[in-house]
Amino acid sequence: MLTALLLLVIVALSVVFLLYTGSLRRAQEQQSQNEERLRQMADNIQEVFWMLDAKTRKTLYVNQAYETITHRTCQSLRENPSSYEEVIHPEDRPHILAKLEEATRSGHFDEQFRITWPTGEVRWVWVRGFPVRDSDGVICRLVGTAQDVTRQKQAEDEVTRNLALAQSAWADAEALRKATLSLIQDIRMDFVLDTLLQSLTELVPCECARIWLLEGETHLFVAREKLRHELSKKRPAYPLAINAADLPFLERILQSQKSVLLPDTKEEPDWRLFKNHIHLRSWLCVPLIASQRTLGLLSLGQTEPDGFTQEDLRRAQLLAIPAAAAIQNARLYECASIYGSELERREDDLKEAQQALQEAKEARIASEAKFEAIFRASPIPFSITTIDEGRFLDVNAAFERAYGYSRAELVGHTLEELRIWEDAADSELFRTQIQRTGSIRNIVARLRTKAGEIRLTAYSADRIHFNGLPCVLAVSEGIPQQAQNPAH
Repeated sequence: MLTALLLLVIVALSVVFLLYTGSLRRAQEQQSQNEERLRQMADNIQEVFWMLDAKTRKTLYVNQAYETITHRTCQSLRENPSSYEEVIHPEDRPHILAKLEEATRSGHFDEQFRITWPTGEVRWVWVRGFPVRDSDGVICRLVGTAQDVTRQKQAEDEVTRNLALAQSAWADAEALRKATLSLIQDIRMDFVLDTLLQSLTELVPCECARIWLLEGETHLFVAREKLRHELSKKRPAYPLAINAADLPFLERILQSQKSVLLPDTKEEPDWRLFKNHIHLRSWLCVPLIASQRTLGLLSLGQTEPDGFTQEDLRRAQLLAIPAAAAIQNARLYECASIYGSELERREDDLKEAQQALQEAKEARIASEAKFEAIFRASPIPFSITTIDEGRFLDVNAAFERAYGYSRAELVGHTLEELRIWEDAADSELFRTQIQRTGSIRNIVARLRTKAGEIRLTAYSADRIHFNGLPCVLAVSEGIPQQAQNPAH
């Protein structure tokens, strides 16, 4: 009798063991299938999906996009899990590694920085990271994505440059417009010269500014000048007059009617013969030309070399156009026609800036499309609700599966109407916290499915703008039964 009972116990234990091993094998197969699906999804997105150990900051996993974005192999990262640090641009590396160290404690990483390819080419990436916590709430891993945003960054930089050019163009145009209007307000020569000198020094800051008028073929005299206080002590008897025939470089300007910029006057052999100019180290000169005839010169000087830029020269050239017309009492419309061509070029710059803005907008739309694709395909339940009412605007398929509702049953209804939160006070508390701080992370919440089942979930949310409305993007991932009952 005892032997038979013992045999029955052995048989029962064998059956239990077989059932257990079969269940375990099916669970392992299911887990393997889930991991394979996740790996396939990760390997088929353009962004890098990465995972780091929070303590060592060594790489645990990256997808194939790592090779596309960094031009380095995944194998190299497996052989040296910290080699991703070498990818970061040397100038950005200290800051980014410090931020990564901080992220192992805060769980938040959101940075745009430069990386370098093995060829030396520099690219821009946008890297975001999120925490994975153990059962004690300690961050054990960081996971996230890295996206190549080089084109977007270049578009933003181009927009910034074009806007700066446009602003500079409008500022120059406004200054030149005012100068032109001032020059034609009075036809008296004294008024014209005084106004021209003031406009010249406002457009191009300098230590010495002079207006030369031409008499005959080569004789020049200073009709107006403005010197810095220290230089005014060396001011010669007025008016200063010279013969350009004695200075070959000055005679060439009169004959060619072309502007000159000397970064360093010591490189001009005949400069020492230029009376009362020997102390100047950089100098620019623009001829005043009207109806193809040279009327005089505008000259500016600095006591240090490289005191002027090509932009300074361009401004002086633009001013010389209406100045020459005013000095000769030329027709205002002729001057406006010459000056109008410059405004048309500036309008082209503005159009290019607008085009760059449009391209940046298109890049943003493409980025939103990527978010939509990830939102739909994610195996984790996502929902988007309005922040004021908690009204559903969208959910993904994983949310439908997890809570038993179809998307049509959710969209347009509020959390309160559907009684998804077991405790409405918790819902209001979390919504208030999101409004105040902008996000919550891994808060344990009790949510009700359509069937009435209460699910214990890890709830995280961020405040976003969706379709022009302030909303909440929430992740409500169910907590496994083992985590809910750690003692078992």
